[in-house]
Amino acid sequence: MATILVMDHSGDTRQQFDPNDSEQLAWANARFSELTADGYTAAVRRSSGEVERVRALDPAAEETLFYPRLVGG
Repeated sequence: MATILVMDHSGDTRQQFDPNDSEQLAWANARFSELTADGYTAAVRRSSGEVERVRALDPAAEETLFYPRLVGG
């Protein structure tokens, strides 16, 4: 199972999907598009421990983190 982790003002929300199930993968791709269109940044942690910003869903990633745009003032 892969996880979509969305950070927001209330904490975080985790949603799991099976990347081998075509319907769930389609849902995950749609969710990725929805969140990035709303201004969230997507990132995955690679096996080396490095964090990488991604612009498309990587179904092989164990966890994709979405965090909102930071606003300063």
